Amino acid sequence: MEEFRRAYARLCAAGGAAPQEAVLRRLRELGGAPGRGRLDLAAQSLSLETCGALGRLLPGAAPFAEVALGDCGLSEEGVKLLLHGLCSNTTVKSLDLKGNNLRTVGAEALGKLLRQNKSIRRLILEWNSLGVWEEGFSFFCQGLGANNFLQRLDLRNNQINHQGAGELAVALKQNASLQELDLRWNNIGLLGGRALLNCLHSNKTLKRLELAGNNVPSDILKAVEQAMDHNQDRQTILSETQNRAYILSKEVLSLKDEKTKQFLDLMDTIDKQREEIARNGRMSAARVSQLQEALDEQHSIMNSLKAKLQMTEAALALSEQKVHNLGELLNATKQEQTSMAERHFTELQQQKKRKFFLEKKCKVQQDQLFQVKQDLTNTTAELKLRAVQAEERLEMEKRRFKQSLEDMESLRVKEVDHMTQHIEASERSMQDRIQRLEAIRIALEEELSQVKAAALTERGQAEEELIKVRNQARLEEQQRLEHLEEKLRLMTESRDEAQNCCLKQKQMVAETQAKANQLSLHADGLRRRLEELQQDLNSKEEEKVTEVNKVKVELQEQIGHLQAERTAQDGLREKIAALERQLKALSSNHREALLDKEGEISMLLEKLRMKEADISRMREEEAQRASFLQNAIMAYVQGSPLGTHSSRK
Repeated sequence: MEEFRRAYARLCAAGGAAPQEAVLRRLRELGGAPGRGRLDLAAQSLSLETCGALGRLLPGAAPFAEVALGDCGLSEEGVKLLLHGLCSNTTVKSLDLKGNNLRTVGAEALGKLLRQNKSIRRLILEWNSLGVWEEGFSFFCQGLGANNFLQRLDLRNNQINHQGAGELAVALKQNASLQELDLRWNNIGLLGGRALLNCLHSNKTLKRLELAGNNVPSDILKAVEQAMDHNQDRQTILSETQNRAYILSKEVLSLKDEKTKQFLDLMDTIDKQREEIARNGRMSAARVSQLQEALDEQHSIMNSLKAKLQMTEAALALSEQKVHNLGELLNATKQEQTSMAERHFTELQQQKKRKFFLEKKCKVQQDQLFQVKQDLTNTTAELKLRAVQAEERLEMEKRRFKQSLEDMESLRVKEVDHMTQHIEASERSMQDRIQRLEAIRIALEEELSQVKAAALTERGQAEEELIKVRNQARLEEQQRLEHLEEKLRLMTESRDEAQNCCLKQKQMVAETQAKANQLSLHADGLRRRLEELQQDLNSKEEEKVTEVNKVKVELQEQIGHLQAERTAQDGLREKIAALERQLKALSSNHREALLDKEGEISMLLEKLRMKEADISRMREEEAQRASFLQNAIMAYVQGSPLGTHSSRK
């Protein structure tokens, strides 16, 4: 502020004039005040040099927010210099120029100020007689119409007539910032009041219009008050709707953030499920490798059994060879006996005994051979039965394994379908919420469309990833099933070979039975492991269902809140529409009443003219009658003896 005072003194000295003490004193007082003060030079006679210095110091950021120049007796040039400096000022909020008798040049400077300045919110022009200078006041009104920052304007006692009121009405139709206008104690009249009332149909920001002392009819004043009340209600409703729209935009942003978080959480869960699926795949691959190792061991056991069966076949062939040799030996002995019978008849008794002994021995050997054959048939039947049982057990294990694989596939498919349904449900809820919010605020349409497009793309990406994962899992499972079926086919072939081999040895069947028991125990362990995995999957499915239910409940609550707000806004819209309809009805009724009154006034004037014509005619008739009577009386008086006597006298 001290710099401003020095600059003022320096400019006055440069202009060859001494600075005014009142201005210097006021600037010193402002130097000790905190913040931006008030330059009060009211009732001080400011010279042209002072006005020029202040006009050169006011552009930009002046050190005060209010300028009071009331009753300063400013000249036209002084006002022009001051207002020219204020055109580019950015700090002055209030300007007081009352009682300065501004004329055409001052009015034009004010119009220029209103066009260029963007900081002044309050302008006081009381007692300036601006309405007398029609051209300057028209320029002032044009500047007012182009201004979008002024909020309060005081034009009291400015001798504004109905033409000036018309200019102000045109300016008010274009202005969108003025809230208070004081036009008291002017000469607006009926026509000016009507023009101002008509402009209020298009101006929705003016909340206070003072028209007292302007010879404006009371009905127009009431209509103006109703329009002001309507504008105030509209401003309050507009501010409430703006606040609600701001709150709704915040809620939309928060919902958007929540949805992004939920989507990220969903993607995390999907990644976790993928990892779990991969881990299950690795575990199943490990189990398949274990089963492959068990099958390899069984195949090696079958090979060893084949080798043992070959050895038993060789031993059996040796026993058959021995039996054949014994038969040949028996034939040889028979031949020898016949020859000995011919040669040694004497030893017949001994030969008979020997023959009996040999026959007995042959029978015993035949019984032994029969017993061996019977044992072989029994062992073959028992081997067949046990092979059938082993085949049934293998079929049961195969069906169980296939059933477990089908259950795992169905669970995986159900889980993927559940996730896709959850994503679709969340997408539908987002789309519905966006459609509801689009009707509330048009400005959020682009952002919501972007959010919708992003959600659709993310959904498409998620569905593509899910489809890829599902197809990959299906291909892997199909490959595994084909590999297992190939292994099972090989096992069936080896089993057939084992059956053909097991028909010849009982001991090998006992060993295979022991191995089968071990395999059954291993299969029971695998079955228990599958049951544990099934329980884990069920528990995880229940957790996912609970989480989905929680999310659904939260979404329903949010939808309920939004619907309540929407109903409230619909109610407000209906109230606004009802008020507008009432206002239209009142304005139409008022117009009709005005037209009726004007018609009645015209009829009354016409009747008054007719009555005046009748009265004038009656007066003329009475005058004629009076003249006739006077003439008659005069003639009567002159013709009577009294008249002659009076004339003689």
